[in-house]
Amino acid sequence: MPGHIRFHFIDVPLPGLELDRVCTWLEEVAEDFLIARLDYHFCSDAHLLEMNRTHLDHDEYTDIITFDDSKHPIIRGSIYISVDRVNENAGIHSEDPDRELCRVIVHGLLHLMGQKDKSAEDAAMMRSREEQSLALWTSRDSD
Repeated sequence: MPGHIRFHFIDVPLPGLELDRVCTWLEEVAEDFLIARLDYHFCSDAHLLEMNRTHLDHDEYTDIITFDDSKHPIIRGSIYISVDRVNENAGIHSEDPDRELCRVIVHGLLHLMGQKDKSAEDAAMMRSREEQSLALWTSRDSD
């Protein structure tokens, strides 16, 4: 695995994804951006809820929090993902849990690349970019 993309598991086990493959995929998605440092922290709902309260003053569950230290086109950031929330959302949307996890993983990277999702228009663009990125992930299945 490239040393500039790292994975940390706070209070959850390692997801079933091949992390070397995830790194290669993220580099493809990044296109003209340089990933200098990207840390993914996988955790429980309880851990991410406490981070949401402490750092963002939000008292709600979320699937992801992204801390952006990028200076475009150089990406630096830390992404926290609740595996509990990802699995619950996969069930709600009848989605494969690994595919949903990949969607959230790439969602964080897209934020670090400057993609917003607060307005309806931005959210639609984010969803489109997520789907394009997931198509890249899926195309790697046939390699």
